[in-house]
Amino acid sequence: MLIRIVRMTFLEKRTADFLAIFQESKHKIRTFPGCLHLELQRDLDHPAVFVTYSHWESAEALETYRQSSLFKATWAATKVLFAGRPMAFSVENVETVTA
Repeated sequence: MLIRIVRMTFLEKRTADFLAIFQESKHKIRTFPGCLHLELQRDLDHPAVFVTYSHWESAEALETYRQSSLFKATWAATKVLFAGRPMAFSVENVETVTA
């Protein structure tokens, strides 16, 4: 499993636009083949900063999504709202610590 984290900083006046895009696309992304989990998070100290946190079956599944018309349309609509460069990276879980 691959975990994908994307941190995006938006123009403050455009955060509502981003949230509308996310609302429109979230179920399509979550049900895309290979997507196992999807979250949207907001930075408490910087309300124009959002993070998507998603789990993918494999790097290949993520790449298939990134080549899809769904991703291309969603990303095209989203990137014009940025106040800065997004930061994206993939990680794998090494260990989960429980009580």
